[in-house]
Amino acid sequence: MKLYSVSDGPPSLACQQALKALNLDYQLINVDYGKGQHMTDEYAQLNPQKEIPTFIDDDLVIGESNAILQYLGDKYDVNGILYPKDPKTRAIVNHRLCFNLAMYYRNISEYVMAPIFFDYKRTPLGLKKLKISLDVFETYLKKSNGKYAAGDKLTIADFPLNTATMCLEAIKFSLSEWPHIEKWYNNFKINHPDLWNIAAQGMKEITYFEANPPDLSHMDHPIHPTRKI
Repeated sequence: MKLYSVSDGPPSLACQQALKALNLDYQLINVDYGKGQHMTDEYAQLNPQKEIPTFIDDDLVIGESNAILQYLGDKYDVNGILYPKDPKTRAIVNHRLCFNLAMYYRNISEYVMAPIFFDYKRTPLGLKKLKISLDVFETYLKKSNGKYAAGDKLTIADFPLNTATMCLEAIKFSLSEWPHIEKWYNNFKINHPDLWNIAAQGMKEITYFEANPPDLSHMDHPIHPTRKI
């Protein structure tokens, strides 16, 4: 198994957490985002979207962190602990994965990550969208009254939500207005220090880049405007 990963990328870190939780041996291949290694023709042969992460297991080559997490759960979580087999319980896990991708991490990334690496500004609208996402997640956690994102047990849904929330801590954004999120987030750190350490390493890099924005003007990105230093 191989995981092409970026060292401070929440989707990559979520996949690393899952691989760690499942005690799987794999080769970690660091993709240097700053050097544009994900934009090369060679990488595009693995991932035509030129996005990170990409996962390889025998003849399977896939991108999209949700798909990777679900595959790992299906194939390697034989007891259905991290990826429950009960349809209703699994539906909640799948929902949280979709929620993170479509709303939670999307709005966090636009507010936290894009202004660090590309020519975007933190705006009142971006902050409003971020707070709406936090309000929604707070509601889900309050209604479920569980210890984890999808209930009373750790699942693959916790990994991307945890690494997304880590971005907020990296810029010292307080979660005090969202006590259920804050409690869930801190409990993850306390109860799963080996998994949290994976996110913590990425958080250190994001905090550094927040204070010292990288110069990516050399990188010809097809979508995002390059930030000028």
